[in-house]
Amino acid sequence: MKNSYADRAARIEHLPELNRLFTAWLETVYHRTVHSETGQPPIERWLGSIPKPLPLPSPADLREAFLWSEYRTVTKTATVSLHDSYEADPMLTGTRVELVFDPFDLTEIEVRAAGKPTGKAVPHRLGRHTHPKASPEIPPHPAAPTWIDYLKVLDATHQANTAKGINYSSLMDDGRGQG
Repeated sequence: MKNSYADRAARIEHLPELNRLFTAWLETVYHRTVHSETGQPPIERWLGSIPKPLPLPSPADLREAFLWSEYRTVTKTATVSLHDSYEADPMLTGTRVELVFDPFDLTEIEVRAAGKPTGKAVPHRLGRHTHPKASPEIPPHPAAPTWIDYLKVLDATHQANTAKGINYSSLMDDGRGQG
């Protein structure tokens, strides 16, 4: 009889066939046979452990389940790149972090280090870099108003030009070389 099992095993040609045969044995023999330690068939023991009714996830857990994540290393300038540049906590410089985000809303990106939340990544804005002790530049005073209403003058000129009408004959090229 032992040879018949060996012969049958030798005829298994592919992994999918082995998986199919294993699943057949698992579902028809193993799950239905009483286990010597528990005194129950494994399928009954497992079904008995499922709470009834099944608990529903909270909205926060459900949202967390559909967030995406990417791993990045925080640069020397305390930034991480994820379709754009974001600032992270400077204490994380050189650390590999997980960026957790909604792929349809990149306005809020959570930074996690070693699985623990460490704050939010905020969009990095390039600006003028100055030394903290440097005195700020004071912009020059705005020019004194001339009290000329530029837009009113422009409107009046435009109205005067369009009131005359259009000289269509001057727009035509009659081939005499004028122009």
